[in-house]
Amino acid sequence: METSASDTKKPIQIEIFPKRMIKPDTVEGLLNKLCSLEGIQRAFIQGPRLPTKVPFGPAVGTPVHHPSRTNVHFGKTEMGLEVLVGRITLELAGKEIMEEINAICEDTLPCGYDIREGRFIQTRQTVSDYAKRGPTADPALYGLYDPKSKVESQVNLLRTNEKE
Repeated sequence: METSASDTKKPIQIEIFPKRMIKPDTVEGLLNKLCSLEGIQRAFIQGPRLPTKVPFGPAVGTPVHHPSRTNVHFGKTEMGLEVLVGRITLELAGKEIMEEINAICEDTLPCGYDIREGRFIQTRQTVSDYAKRGPTADPALYGLYDPKSKVESQVNLLRTNEKE
């Protein structure tokens, strides 16, 4: 098996797992601070989906006005928050910024949190990726497809280290 230059420097994936769900203003502050760091290649937020309509029961079809379903601004991006954020997964170029991430979480998160290292984002193309993006999909987007989301609600933020 051949070893390429990209295999020798594999990215590190970490998961920030707060002890409680994070409010939208805290998510916005955390993402703004994390976006300012160099070395973050991909980011992924997860949590239970906030429904737009009542899915069942006597009020089925009635609009849900959840206070956490707002827009968050980070960097130059505005994104509609469709989940209660329960964990944030980051792919890092190296371990050099781990202390900075830990300090940001300590300052920003009002509750306790855990940071775990492991594999949380797919590194190979999944069946959903192939079905949505085809065989020539960008490898930076592998594993970041949500089958329930609509195309207009997806935000893909990729940071390249290339200088233009």
